[in-house]
Amino acid sequence: MPTAEVRDPYVNFNFLVELDSITRGSFHEVSGMDSSVEVIEHREGGWNTTPRKYPGQTKHGNLVLKWGMATDTELYDWHRDVVQGKVARRNGSVILLDHAGQEVARWDFVRAWPTKYTAPGLNAESSDIAIETLELVHEGLERVR
Repeated sequence: MPTAEVRDPYVNFNFLVELDSITRGSFHEVSGMDSSVEVIEHREGGWNTTPRKYPGQTKHGNLVLKWGMATDTELYDWHRDVVQGKVARRNGSVILLDHAGQEVARWDFVRAWPTKYTAPGLNAESSDIAIETLELVHEGLERVR
């Protein structure tokens, strides 16, 4: 009788973010990788107990990228360009790595642009890392691996 192979779940702290033409590689946190399908309800004659339910448009959550502030400003500059009316959409990926640094999962997103930038909160009584945040809207998220 064959024995089942036991596999530990992957950890969530070992990941990369790739963006077209953005070389920033280290991020503190990525969130908002979700999508949902709108439900369209339709009442049919003769079927009175419950409406029929059909899939509608798919909506994707905004991706939120957080990173420790450093000297590079590429992500902030991308947001500033949007504020000034120069919207440059970019494709990208969030890549989960295993303990050996090998790719085990990938989520690709398309036609993203920054909708919100948040500068780090500053506090003279704290020794926390200064964290910048960029929120990206996009037009699709797909797990490809």
